[in-house]
Amino acid sequence: MLLLEDITTNTFSDGEMMSLITIWLAAITDIFWGDPNYRYHPVRIIGNAITFIEKKLRKHCLNDRALKIAGIFLTILIVLGTYLAIHFLIAIANQYSNLLATFISIFLIYSFLALQSLVDAANGIYHSLKNDPIEQTRHKLAMIVGRDTQQLNEQQITKATVETVAENSVDGVIAPLFFLFIGGVPLMAAYKAINTLDSMVGYQNSHYKAIGWCSAKLDDIANYIPARLSLLFITASAILLKLDYKNAWKIGRRDCYQHKSPNSAWSEATVSGALNIQLGGGNYYHGIYVDKPTIGDDIHPININHIKQTNHLIYGACAIALVSFTLIFLIFKFVF
Repeated sequence: MLLLEDITTNTFSDGEMMSLITIWLAAITDIFWGDPNYRYHPVRIIGNAITFIEKKLRKHCLNDRALKIAGIFLTILIVLGTYLAIHFLIAIANQYSNLLATFISIFLIYSFLALQSLVDAANGIYHSLKNDPIEQTRHKLAMIVGRDTQQLNEQQITKATVETVAENSVDGVIAPLFFLFIGGVPLMAAYKAINTLDSMVGYQNSHYKAIGWCSAKLDDIANYIPARLSLLFITASAILLKLDYKNAWKIGRRDCYQHKSPNSAWSEATVSGALNIQLGGGNYYHGIYVDKPTIGDDIHPININHIKQTNHLIYGACAIALVSFTLIFLIFKFVF
């Protein structure tokens, strides 16, 4: 796939052209079919490996220091193992057929992108708010957010959905594409391994804080650049959609650190600015109220149409990201 050392000359090989075509075909596949939902999905395999190794490690760790060391080992094993497994899978496929390797690459990229599944989940909440009892909508929302949903009203459900789409646009699409263009499918897979580790063990509670410390820190590092790029991409999308792009840039810059994570608020703040709504604020998690700062200004009351607007905004941002990464690659090839 696309490696940094490949762009040291200004030649453009057939393999590199096929790599770009592969990426675009995978992205189009994701738009039309969404994330494949089956037992042997690559991310599920990574998740099962994390669960298996974590259980084995915990049996031999009797204190936080041992758990922290085990967490470092877990992170290295999962991330490096994922990278090498995908690297050798594609290399072996190439030995038999370039076409086979291309199909495998398309399938893996398609599996690691989550744009359509993210939008579909948000649309499911939108239609449920319009047509179903609110209890049913709360249940659906609980499948995609970490907060307690049992007492949420329509406006709070809408806000939670907008926040989820905005935040997950980074680790679901922008960051995977970023690492794909830097280091090909293996590095994209390694990023998804980091992200999966963080979502499974990167919590700050007593059970995971020690063993998940390394995973959480590595996820912060991996998302550092993609999160900041989201400010540019979402603002550009706001321009195309004739939303408030000036406020998107302003709020994106102003409120980008209004979150305990150094990366999560960048996309949320930019979306809130584009839509002139306020996100963030406190919520209940497992019955415990967690106070959080607000993001954006409360110019317009949140309503369910903001879900649709957010979906369109993220569609545009992800398309701009794909085009931008492609153009940057081509510029490096032909100019430098």
